[in-house]
Amino acid sequence: MRTGLIITSLSCALLLAVVVSLALGKYPVGIRDICNFLLWKIFNTAATFSVDRQLLENILLNIRLPRILAAVFVGASLSISGAAFQAMFINPLVSPGILGVLAGASFGAALGMILSKSWLFVQASCFIFGFLAVMAAVAVARFYKGNTVLLLILGGVISAGLFTSLLSIVKYLADPYNQLPAIVYWLMGGLTFVDAATIRTTAIPVVVGVGLIISLSGYLNVLSMGDEEARAMGVPVERIRIVLIILATMLSAITVVLAGMVGWVGLIIPHIARMIVGPDNRILIPVSALIGALYLVAVDDVSRLLFTTEIPLGIITSLVGIPFFAAVLKRAGRGWS
Repeated sequence: MRTGLIITSLSCALLLAVVVSLALGKYPVGIRDICNFLLWKIFNTAATFSVDRQLLENILLNIRLPRILAAVFVGASLSISGAAFQAMFINPLVSPGILGVLAGASFGAALGMILSKSWLFVQASCFIFGFLAVMAAVAVARFYKGNTVLLLILGGVISAGLFTSLLSIVKYLADPYNQLPAIVYWLMGGLTFVDAATIRTTAIPVVVGVGLIISLSGYLNVLSMGDEEARAMGVPVERIRIVLIILATMLSAITVVLAGMVGWVGLIIPHIARMIVGPDNRILIPVSALIGALYLVAVDDVSRLLFTTEIPLGIITSLVGIPFFAAVLKRAGRGWS
């Protein structure tokens, strides 16, 4: 009963945040105009507007809605990936970048900016190298015998270090007047370049990835008990872990494609959700996704409106995340028992 109320409340809050965010911007749009526009667009009802309908459609559908949906996708994906990795590796300090996916995706994007002016090429390069980084971490773990979880984490450290070094080389070789500023700005994180085409491309993999992780959340409960206990219960540990790693990697790589490097979301949001609903991943995973989406929509509104010049999203999430995580660190352990 309480869980259903929490999920329903968060869903309503997210929907309200989306509608309010549509109204916010340099060109303010009234809530009444937004509601009338949505009714006209969805149900083809007669409606009157206080501004030109064509202008309103351009602002809402072509500019603001893709950006808001991207914030929802990025927040939910990072949060659900962070929660899955924390349960999988039984470690509250694990984040989506643990296996090197964010470092690999960042290198891929920077390399794409050097090699091509096509934004589609940059996005594809970002996604491919994010997966290659995780494959490198898994390959390192499989090369040695021992504790699988520990070797995966160490493999991730090695992979992240490798691709971070490669990223430094790319930045050193980049044109300091055009390419390097673009790389640095993109690595700060932001949703400036998101458009409707990007949302259409990423919507299906994000929805499928989130849905599959939620459907496997019961296995995460078993994996969080340890490999030996999970095997004793008949769970194919290696197979489930690989599937979850692939899904979480896909979601993490897509967030870099959409928004560049956005830190701390995948680390702090699962802790907040865990303190609210406890350690049961069947509840924790969807709640983390909703809180993460709500959080990033709010942060993106701040980044757009706080000053006349837009602040990169990653800067705000870091400034908020670091002190917040320090504040809740003492209480975070409650949700693990």
